Amino acid sequence: MRELTKGLNFPEGPVACADGSLLVGEIASGTIARVARDGSITRVANCRGGVNGMAVGPDGLIYVCNNGGLRFEDFGDHIGPVALADERFGGRIQRVDVDTGTVEDLYTEFEGVPLVSPNDMVFDDRGCFYFTDTASGCLYYAAAEGSTIVRVASDLMWPNGVGLSADGAHVYVAETPTGQVWRFTPAKPGSVDGGKQLLCHLEGAQFDSLAVDSQGNVCVATLTANGVTAIAPDGQVVAEVRVPIKDPFVTNICFGGDDLRTAYITSAGTGRVFVTEWHCPGLPTAYQM
Repeated sequence: MRELTKGLNFPEGPVACADGSLLVGEIASGTIARVARDGSITRVANCRGGVNGMAVGPDGLIYVCNNGGLRFEDFGDHIGPVALADERFGGRIQRVDVDTGTVEDLYTEFEGVPLVSPNDMVFDDRGCFYFTDTASGCLYYAAAEGSTIVRVASDLMWPNGVGLSADGAHVYVAETPTGQVWRFTPAKPGSVDGGKQLLCHLEGAQFDSLAVDSQGNVCVATLTANGVTAIAPDGQVVAEVRVPIKDPFVTNICFGGDDLRTAYITSAGTGRVFVTEWHCPGLPTAYQM
């Protein structure tokens, strides 16, 4: 494992690009940064609030879960969120052209109730995406063009990472304080009907965002483990990968490279991104850039 870069403002939502660069959201500054192969950083958009999970949409633009902003404290060797920001921007889903820096608000509410703190998202191959709203305990399904939003679940405990199985039949949601990963099986995409099973419960763990690899493992950033935990489809832990620095805020993972075996891991508390070779390819996302 090697350090790709440092000096980011609490990085999250990594998106690997075909040119070898990496896009990351910066929660502490509300910005999107592009990290080049050599680790150099260029800020490409200012979204305000707190840029959390990100994904490429069917139009080639970047979709953003903006948590509305968090208040941070400096703990000496790292920074960390301690509360919602005193002056809230308001949770929302945004669409961003990283070439021009143009930012557009796509969703700010559901049935007249404001979104609180959208956290993570994943697109399916229908041009729609699931996203979590952490503070409200909800999982939503929304269309990329901004026309439709459906609440899939509302009984989750601080939902964070969200991902899809290879066939799109299962939606995985990680809860932060419970150390639980849930597997939803909607009757159809975005349906509130269908089964919900507990995939895994790790006592004492605190989960963050996630990605799924080609073996079906749910690879979830684990705040209490200083790294990423890989959970097999049967719920067993098959790997634990730690970053080479103490950081209680390892927040996310994504896969890139020609063979999708390059894992990018955001070590948010220290403002770093680490790179390592994964034991198998990651699943390709529905859309790339």
